[in-house]
Amino acid sequence: MVLEINPKNLEISFADWVEKIPESEIRRLLRYSPKYYFGGGKPGLLPVQTFHKIIEEIVVDEKKLLRENSTRSLDNYNYGKTEGNDDLREVLAQRLNRKDKVNCTKDDLVITTGSQQILYALNDVLIRPGDIILVPRPTYLGFLRPAEKMGAKIITLPTDENGMITEYIDVAIKLCKKEFGRNPKVLYVLPYSDNPKGTTLSNKRKQEIIDTVFPHNDILIIEDAAYKEIQFDDKEYHPLKEHDTENQRIAYLSSTTKEAASFRLGYHVLPDRIRDAVIKAKGYYDLCTSEFTQRIASKYYEKHIDEQIPIIQQGYKLRRDAMVKAVDEFMPEGIFTLPTGGFFVWYETKDKAFDSKIFVEEALENGMSFVPGYSFFPSTGYSITEENSLIHGKTSTNTMRLGYSLLSPELITEGIEKLGDLMYESQKRNTKKVKCLGTLEDYSKFWF
Repeated sequence: MVLEINPKNLEISFADWVEKIPESEIRRLLRYSPKYYFGGGKPGLLPVQTFHKIIEEIVVDEKKLLRENSTRSLDNYNYGKTEGNDDLREVLAQRLNRKDKVNCTKDDLVITTGSQQILYALNDVLIRPGDIILVPRPTYLGFLRPAEKMGAKIITLPTDENGMITEYIDVAIKLCKKEFGRNPKVLYVLPYSDNPKGTTLSNKRKQEIIDTVFPHNDILIIEDAAYKEIQFDDKEYHPLKEHDTENQRIAYLSSTTKEAASFRLGYHVLPDRIRDAVIKAKGYYDLCTSEFTQRIASKYYEKHIDEQIPIIQQGYKLRRDAMVKAVDEFMPEGIFTLPTGGFFVWYETKDKAFDSKIFVEEALENGMSFVPGYSFFPSTGYSITEENSLIHGKTSTNTMRLGYSLLSPELITEGIEKLGDLMYESQKRNTKKVKCLGTLEDYSKFWF
């Protein structure tokens, strides 16, 4: 006799954060494959032939080990160290010392499965409910959402065409002490062509950050340098981490995604205590990062990156130029940024009533995507105003992040024209406002 069981629908509750924290808008948009993809920062210029060459070298090495019956032939397909492959960390440490003046050894580095894992891990090991984090306004949602999940109190600081306005850091610290009885625990900084605005901190502002924060030994600076290699001018950029010679005050984060390909590899120089805590947490997340992709990255950073980066930079510069020109020519009147590098232009239409969160659905139906600007603001929290006061944060709806990394200049121009036409239609406008700016050098007047 067969016992028939009629299972009932599962009734189970979720953790509190599932309802409170919204889904990543970037992750949501990846479900779509529009012709004109201005959504996430997908790399569109990858040295694929170089990777083929590297993989061929790895296969030759493995065949030799197999002929020798060496167990090392299994290494690329096996578990590895939680903190990362020794060869890769050594190559990266040497490059960071040589190129960026970051004083570190391989033992200071941790490899993670993508940069998102380190952003989550740092919040996981550092933040207790009520701890305060300072961030620029707007800021990268991949850092914001884990911070909110952990119960952080997020305070946003004003920004301009040069990134975060550093004078407000001291204002924020004093207001935190006055209003909440404690210092902020973390200052999150994106110095190079930040996500989402594309702005870059001047060396003067970076020095001001050091001068303001270092006297407070209970504040950690998280320097997210994901776009440091993707710069379009000849300036020499030095990281904040250069000033942290004893590796005590700054967590320096970077990623292979923009410099090589989306191997899902992040590499980070972390102060000792934080590094040990992150390794412990990573052990619970995924045990270790893929050894095979780390091997590919090790060979790329050792032998190929310096010849490939100038090619990649030039290609993205052409796409940046096409995006800025098209936004100026075809989008409704507004203000926008001219990035010195990176993947994104930040655009704000003059029409304050425009809601990009609603409009993105219409854009998707017409084969276009972008990220609505509201995604880059905390769901709750506070803001420092330009009048040096602390208020509950507000989010404007008339902004959007436009990514230019994936498409060719021709498709960027074509797609932004269509997006602009759709916006005019949505706003019930019949004519376009023509702006005559001249050359790209004149675009600085439209910095946000």
